[in-house]
Amino acid sequence: MPGEPIDADRVRATLSAVRASAPLVHHLTNEVTTSETANVTLHWGGLPVMANAPAEAGDMAAGADAVVLNTGTASVTDVDAMIDAGTRANENGVPVVLDPVGYGATPHRVESVSRLLDAVAFDVIKGNVGEIRGLAGEEATVRGVESVGESDGAASAAQALAAETDAVVVTSGPTDVVAGDGAAYELAVGHERMGSFVGSGCMLASTLGTVAAVTDASEPPVDSTREAALVACAAYGLAGERAAASEPAGPASYRTAFMDAVASLADDPLDADVESRLSRV
Repeated sequence: MPGEPIDADRVRATLSAVRASAPLVHHLTNEVTTSETANVTLHWGGLPVMANAPAEAGDMAAGADAVVLNTGTASVTDVDAMIDAGTRANENGVPVVLDPVGYGATPHRVESVSRLLDAVAFDVIKGNVGEIRGLAGEEATVRGVESVGESDGAASAAQALAAETDAVVVTSGPTDVVAGDGAAYELAVGHERMGSFVGSGCMLASTLGTVAAVTDASEPPVDSTREAALVACAAYGLAGERAAASEPAGPASYRTAFMDAVASLADDPLDADVESRLSRV
């Protein structure tokens, strides 16, 4: 449909802007996937830092270009540090991304994410279908950190949560949903092998933070956080498709191929038809 906010040229220009500016992306993140999130940030062209000590988390956030908070292995003390980092980021105009990993699986996770939402104004909230539906007040099933069940209602849940929080909400899945600023889009991009290794969801959150960091540039390649989220999801999915096209033998080699695709995407011509994958809902 006419008036869609991104295309291949916009994706290419945004990735080039990331490379040119090398944004500092501060993570307080999942201990299981620290290496993956640091490396994907670096391969996009950002500078990752994982300063999760309570004594410095806020100071690092104040000087960063984006902050990513991931509750996958967060203790009560970790959440305290996340709140400090998030509020300092808010005070300094730094975009903040929330990845509420496993929300709904245990009371501790629900309480942790609720504390964060009460204290921090998030620019982007990214989760799987179960997490986003749970945050939107709908019934959802999460086992461990994985969503269980059908993806029906993903768009409506994302829109409801976006309206409630004033954040751009990204629901990841075979078809991603990006909702915010009064509109929602579905983006059919990516490959099923992206779920074959641990950390792919956390890495998307880091990608969202890295791209959101360039929205405040003097000549921003994207006009809003919603457009930045769409570009991030498109680039991430295209990297997944490129990695699969090389037909790696197994999940470990696919993971390596995916990282290589991320690192090369900004430098290679993008001939993908992004517009045909994008629809407003």
